[in-house]
Amino acid sequence: MGATYDDLLAMARRTEETGFDAFFRSDHYLAMGGDGFPGPTDAWLTLAGLARETETIRLGTLMTAATFRLPGPLAISVAQVDQMSGGRVELGIGAGWFADEHTAYGIPFPELGERFDRYEEQLAVVTGLWNTPPGETFDFAGEHYSIARSPALPKPVQQGGIPLIVGGRGAKRTPRLAARYASEFNVPFETAEENARLFAGVRAACEDAGRDAGSMVYSSALTVAVGRDEAEVTRRLEAIGYDLEGIRRQGVAGTPAEVVDQLGQYAEAGAQRLYLQVLDLTDLDHLDLIAAEVAPQLD
Repeated sequence: MGATYDDLLAMARRTEETGFDAFFRSDHYLAMGGDGFPGPTDAWLTLAGLARETETIRLGTLMTAATFRLPGPLAISVAQVDQMSGGRVELGIGAGWFADEHTAYGIPFPELGERFDRYEEQLAVVTGLWNTPPGETFDFAGEHYSIARSPALPKPVQQGGIPLIVGGRGAKRTPRLAARYASEFNVPFETAEENARLFAGVRAACEDAGRDAGSMVYSSALTVAVGRDEAEVTRRLEAIGYDLEGIRRQGVAGTPAEVVDQLGQYAEAGAQRLYLQVLDLTDLDHLDLIAAEVAPQLD
């Protein structure tokens, strides 16, 4: 969206210092508004650096686009960052949706049906490579990707493997893919009511697949703007190009007490994990405020 590695490092370190559980970043190559300066950073290259410059926080993407990388090299990159971090990595992956960033950097962007077909095959390949026992090889014959006699290396190091996050608003394929491959299902930037509806769809898909719906983690991603008073809230909203009505259609905003109440609605809808999207990476005081006055009031 437009950030330097140093900006991301400062935010990740403050995330760790103030007691958050994880630092996730988007995976985009073009800003969605504004001039985009100083330009994008590659998600997994960035996370490799952060893996060596942090110690406790979990690291991941929300979401990597399946259109950006071939599944075999993606599995290698993520497993390597897992090793570099001492087993702190999670992979959020989606079908890809932002056409302009593909055009801007020469990345093929098929129609939606083909993107989902490729996405499903990527999920099968990435998990298949990671789950192949050491010393054995992995084969896969798909319409878009074929794997033959792969040594399926390197392996993730964390106990239980790398958590895989599937997310989205789809009513059919997305819940089915989550039920089959994911350890977590994420709803991006929706109301609490819509989160509850989408969570229910994934629970039903798990039951249809013979999976315990309780084995899935359900999470919500929300843009956030917190201020000690109305003026500070307004300042933070203006800095990221939102007004109060606009942000509350896809996130939370207000004083710490107001935001705690809003987040409680998502918890009541079934969210077990909350991702708070901070769009102004230079405003570290914002992160400090959330850590001091919002996070302690959440279970």
